[in-house]
Formats: sequence, structure tokens, C-alpha cells
Amino acid sequence: MAGKVPQTLINELVRISRLSKADADALVAGALKEGKDVGAAIIESGVMSDAELAKFKSDLYRIPQVDLEKTEPDPNAFQEISEDVAGFYRVVPFAVGGGVLKVGIIDPEDINALEALKFISSDKGLKLEKFVITYKDFGATLKKFKSLTGEVGKALQSIAEEAGKEVGGVEEELSLDQITAESPVTKVVSAMLNYGIESRASDIHIEPFDDHTRVRFRIDGILQSVLNLPKNLHMSVVTRIKILSNLKIDEMRVPQDGRFSIFQGKMKFDFRVSTFPTKAGEKVVMRILDPLSSRIDLAMLGVTGRSNELLQEAIQRPFGIILITGPTGSGKSTTIAGILKQMNTEEINIVTLEDPIEYFIDGVNQSQTHDEIGYTFANGLRSILRQDPDVVMVGEIRDRETAGLAVQAALTGHIVLSTLHTNDALGVIPRLVDMGVEKYLLPPVLNLAVAQRLLRRLCPTCKIKDMANAAEEKIISDALAAMPAPIAAPYLKPHHELYRPNTKNPCKECGGKAFKGRIAVFEMLKMTDELEKIILGNLSASALREEAHRQGMSTMFQDGITKVLDGISSLEELLEVAQSARDEEEKPLAMSQ
Repeated sequence: MAGKVPQTLINELVRISRLSKADADALVAGALKEGKDVGAAIIESGVMSDAELAKFKSDLYRIPQVDLEKTEPDPNAFQEISEDVAGFYRVVPFAVGGGVLKVGIIDPEDINALEALKFISSDKGLKLEKFVITYKDFGATLKKFKSLTGEVGKALQSIAEEAGKEVGGVEEELSLDQITAESPVTKVVSAMLNYGIESRASDIHIEPFDDHTRVRFRIDGILQSVLNLPKNLHMSVVTRIKILSNLKIDEMRVPQDGRFSIFQGKMKFDFRVSTFPTKAGEKVVMRILDPLSSRIDLAMLGVTGRSNELLQEAIQRPFGIILITGPTGSGKSTTIAGILKQMNTEEINIVTLEDPIEYFIDGVNQSQTHDEIGYTFANGLRSILRQDPDVVMVGEIRDRETAGLAVQAALTGHIVLSTLHTNDALGVIPRLVDMGVEKYLLPPVLNLAVAQRLLRRLCPTCKIKDMANAAEEKIISDALAAMPAPIAAPYLKPHHELYRPNTKNPCKECGGKAFKGRIAVFEMLKMTDELEKIILGNLSASALREEAHRQGMSTMFQDGITKVLDGISSLEELLEVAQSARDEEEKPLAMSQ
């Protein structure tokens, strides 16, 4: 396509005297002789920059321009046009939805490209919208075809060719030999794993339905649908993952758990795999475990200020229990990993009991439970205490027996770390009592109760500064008024500046999401003499809350307000998480186990 001459463009450049007629003829002749694109030749000659030329084309052809450096392409759009077609015609799809396919083009005069796009969009029942893009954006976006959807598309095409069928009509499952070799399905799975790593996903969901398989990625806590696979490929994909995870490939009636590791460059990534039987087939969820666990530190997780002081004080005590609470996916395991990393020295013997082991920490003795053979948290905890531990970590206190053993371990001179399902830090005390722990045992053993939730971090590159409106000022003022004075003091201002997500023009640094990463918000309840009196007397939630407030405990919402005012997250994100927490509180206890 390099030989195509955009004559209207050349004529206009001559008309406005950006090129003389002789220079224009020479530039075109030179480009044709060398097999170069004429537009690229214009840029190389210095007549216009890449950005100037795109703007010029947009005005000349009356076609809107899009900056793909600031607009992350939708991976779903890549499925609408093949990589070969995109490269040949120099077009890139970047968005699809609402029956509209948006495509970036280099040369609006290329009739062949326009006709091809018209045919493809019409065949798929989509309305076509064209946008002018720069050469730089075209090259960068085209590379993305080589990621998830591009690699998967090629693999599906290979499968179809091997079967002599259309891609969407794959009917035969691959044999075991094919699946274990360098087969197309291997490339499909590999592309999904690589995309998960590159997109900073925490989980990959492979979900079967009656007519297709949906692949979703949880990125910064939000599930995003990225890929649809032919339904008849589902079993082969699941089998490949089972082989990697050393699971039984012929067992599809019961859930299975496993794990495997892959290397990307010099970094090792661990995947925790869970299969689950459904009506339409086995669902697979793969948790991507952070390979940088050795770099986890408490400040990075959001433990700062007063929260850090309380946690450090609890860690330094010779014995007692530190409990981390929150719903599934609130970052409890990561916080515990950060605590263990800090405590991990040659003088300390740390033994853990986990289900499953999520973070591997050098120097820590980690063990995984197996309920099917009787190796439960309770039985494992009995064994741990015979290993001369200084610090014991139990993945979760689930029942009366484990709670009792954890308390006894703390009373006999051990630091015990564990998790518990409660909605807030105050809920730890009545929850332990409900599990059969005697009230008189709680004050001497409970060092600290920690509740946490996760907020998405604003992208530091593209976040937008704005003044808080009247409603936001009231929320902030009320929260600051309820905080302990030393914590609130640095944030007391007549008017507050907030940072907001750049939803209109998010950058590539955050993948067009306006958020990048997550940070925890905490509330920490320290045992005091006053709380002990309430626990041993007429224990009530209201009395606990009143005393906690009196002794200066900051709530998760208040901690979140400080992180909003520090520009780490947005007020909208905090309010959404707070609402989710309130919804959680309204659920029956059994639903939060």
C-alpha cells in the first residue's frame, strides 16, 4: 500500500504553499521509487510533524481525529478486524459497542481500505465510524494485535484450518497429545496468561455458557470482559490448564484446586487455579500471585501514621493475637504477608498454616492444609505448636476449635496472626465470643483487631485536580470533625482540593482505566483497660463503639478521607467502597463467612 498517492493531500499542501509543485513532485517520485508511504515521506522531509499531519488530514477530509496515546484501545475491537487486514490497509479498530465499530485510519483517500472497512462492518452488522490517527499511534496499536486477542485469533484460525472448518465452527476437541504439545490451544492459554500479567490482573475467569466461553480479567478489583472463545474449545482450554496445574483431567464433577508457575523474562509468576463444575461445563478461576511479594512493605499497602504506630506496637509485644478482618478480596493476605516480611529475621521462627499458600516468603516455614486427609487448621495448629514457633500464622479462624487453639497459643507466649470474617474491627470481639472464646480470655490475648478494604489508586500520570463542591465539602468536613484532632489537623482547610479520575482522556500509563493499582484503608482497635471493662461487663456493640471513638480510633472511612485528600484515590471511589461495606453489614452473618 506504500505506493498509493494521496493526491488531494498533495494538492492541498501545494495550494497553501507548504510544498512547491516541484518539491511535491520530487517527494512523491522519491517515495514511489523507494517504496515508501507518501505520508511518511512528508513527515521525514520535515514539511509537517506526525501530529501536524494528522490534524491537517482531519481538517482536510472532515474526519475527526483521535489520540490513541490517550485512549486505550478496547481489546474487544481487535476481534472485529484481523491483524493481517489491519496491517495491509493501515487501519486499526480501537472501540466497539452499541452497534458501532470505531476505526483509526492513516490515509482517508485509500479507496481500497475504505471499501474493505465498509464490507467488514456491514458483514458484522456494525456501523462504521472513521477517525484519523498518527503513524505513531498506528504502529503502537498494531502491536497490540500481538497480545491477547491477536494471538488467540491466530490460534483459533490454526485450529480451524487443522479441522478444515470455519473458526466459529470448531467441533472436535483436541487430543491430549495435541494439548500437551505446542498446539494452538497452548497458544490460547499462553496468550491469556501473558495478558493477565501485562494488564496487572489479579484473577482470570474462564466461564462456559451454552454457546460460547467468556474470559474476564479482574483489574484493580473490577471484572472486565475481554475475550469470547468458541464453546467447543472450552474443554481443551480447561484441560490444558489442568495439565499445567497437575489436576485430574478426567474429573469434572467436583471442584479441584492446584497451582503452577511461569516465567516472563526473569520474573516468576505463580497462578493459583480453582475449577468449579457448572451446568455448561467447568468454570476456571486463576489467581495471579504477586511475584514481587519480597518487595511488599506496610507503607506501600497503606499502613501509615497512627495505623502504623498501633501495628508496630502490637508486633513488638511478646505474645498475643493480631486479627485482620474483611471480606474476600479485601487484601487481608497481602497485609499479613507484609507483617510477616517485617517480622522475618534469623532470630524468629515463623510457621504458617494456609489454605492455600498465596505468597512464598523466604525464611518462613509455610504449610498448606488439606481438609480431605484431615489436615485442618485445627489439627495443623496443634502440630505447629510442637515446632517451637515464635510467630504462628493461621490462614483463617473458621470454627470454635481453631479459635480456642489460637487463644491458647497466644496465652502460652506466641504471637498469632490470623484472619476473621467480620465487617469491622469492633465486630471481632462479639464474633470471637460467639465462637466460644470466654470473655475473660479476650483482653489478655487480643493485641489488635484490624479491618480493611481496598480503594483503587488514581493514575498518578493523568489524574485531574479539582475543587470540592458543596456536597463534597460537607462529607469531608463531617469526616474530619469525627476524627481524632491530631490526625485531622493537617487536613483542616476552608476549601479542599480533590483529585479525580481522568475518564475523558486517560493515559497509556494506566491502560486507559484512569486508575492504577490499589491501596488499603484501615481501622485498628487496640485493647485497653476501658475496653476490657466493657467486655467483662455488659458487652454491647454500642458501648464498644463509643469507647473506641473516645480512645481515638479512626474508621476505615476516615482513613479513606485522608487518602483522598492526599490525592491517592478519589472521593467517588471511597463512597462506592463505603456503600459496599454498608451492604455487607446488612447481609446475614452466614453470608459473610
